[in-house]
Amino acid sequence: MNKSAKALVILTAVLILPACGSTRVYEQAPMQPTVVPQVYKEPNPGTIYNAGTDMRLWEDRKANRVGDILTVVLAEQTNATKNSQTTTGKATDATLGNPTVFGTPLTHKGVPLFEGALSGSSSFDGKGSSSQSNSLAGDITVTVVDRLPNGNLVISGEKWVTLNQGQEFIRLSGIIRPDDIEPDNSLLSTRIANAQITYSSKGVLAAANKMGLISRFFNSVFHPY
Repeated sequence: MNKSAKALVILTAVLILPACGSTRVYEQAPMQPTVVPQVYKEPNPGTIYNAGTDMRLWEDRKANRVGDILTVVLAEQTNATKNSQTTTGKATDATLGNPTVFGTPLTHKGVPLFEGALSGSSSFDGKGSSSQSNSLAGDITVTVVDRLPNGNLVISGEKWVTLNQGQEFIRLSGIIRPDDIEPDNSLLSTRIANAQITYSSKGVLAAANKMGLISRFFNSVFHPY
């Protein structure tokens, strides 16, 4: 092997080996709350009421307007189990008797010429099972970013927690009814429509739990073995 071939082999090994054990860390910037801007209206001289300066003296202090905040209690839990079993069987038997001509069987040297039997069988037995369980608990405070014409509120928010070796974050968005908000200005996550809940992390520990490029290839559908 000449020097050029050796250099090519060494270069290929250097490029492949790190891909087997390392994983690229994808940076994800914190999400900024998309609050709908409120239009300021000049007060009309000589009027008592001015829009945007009202005080709710006889109402619960619950989120109801754009810019208000409320606490969402995460109580997500899903369980799914599926079992399937299929069994089939089939058997076939056929017998052919030796014909007779004028009362005399057709034989050759005493051996029947057309007598025979046919039999066959097939069977199949398949089983499969699958189960999955997920659970997410905690609290996250979000902001009301829009109020729909029917009174429902659009909420969005996130929480970032920085640890020693990385960061964890929760993102949540969806649509809620003001009637589902508790007196303490909290809401169960199961009451959110079109809920999008993301719980993930980034950093050294998150990267260590991910397979490299070559490892993902050998565990993908493109690898036939």
